[in-house]
Amino acid sequence: MKYGARNKIVGKVKSIKKGDIMSMIKFDISDPCEMGSVLTTESLDELNLKPGDEVRLVIKAIHVLPVKE
Repeated sequence: MKYGARNKIVGKVKSIKKGDIMSMIKFDISDPCEMGSVLTTESLDELNLKPGDEVRLVIKAIHVLPVKE
């Protein structure tokens, strides 16, 4: 998949709070801090993310897009 965002960070899935429509995923990143992403539960299911998975976090405007490669 191609995406236009240029800012990329690698992180690991720390936790997932799954809702009916939207879900919240928190990521551990290399710095001693954490980032989060809110996305549709359908997208979460399609990515098949689990705690411990390594993903690339693509940052564009106010969005953090998890990309599992």
